[in-house]
Amino acid sequence: MPVIEKRRSRDLPQINERIRFPKIRVIDTDGAQLGIMTPQDALVRADEKELDLVLVSDKADPPVCRIMDYGKFKFEQEKKAREARKKQHTADVKEVKMRYKIEDHDYNVRVNQAKRFLKDGDKVKATVMFRGREIQHTDLAEILLKRMATDLEAVAEVQQYPKKEGRNMMMLLSPKK
Repeated sequence: MPVIEKRRSRDLPQINERIRFPKIRVIDTDGAQLGIMTPQDALVRADEKELDLVLVSDKADPPVCRIMDYGKFKFEQEKKAREARKKQHTADVKEVKMRYKIEDHDYNVRVNQAKRFLKDGDKVKATVMFRGREIQHTDLAEILLKRMATDLEAVAEVQQYPKKEGRNMMMLLSPKK
């Protein structure tokens, strides 16, 4: 049982009585250095202000602790993490499908779709599908995909050149940086 107890205490934050160093550098709430002292002395100062003693950096020599409201500090950190996650955009792969015998208007619609996806920061997988004996015309499909790559040159760069996968030929485009 003592092993489990030890592991549990390692996961807990290093605050107040849990700070186990002989000497620590203490920083006040306003950022002023109070100097190097024992954790007990620092804890007394933190208790006077009704705040917590929080270990900021244990890599420094001596370790750095700060007097602050730990609950508020933890809330602020979680808030920053939430904001960072909200701003993060994961690049999805969107697909535009067509046949090698596509008409000009339909082709332009696919190009505009791809442009929109790329501007949103997503990758685009352009796929040409073959049915039946159409598989013999892979050269025409490759010409079509290369034409699409040149039409989207301004907003995209080819990440994977046209290649055949079963009854499809595909090409991967990613937004320009």
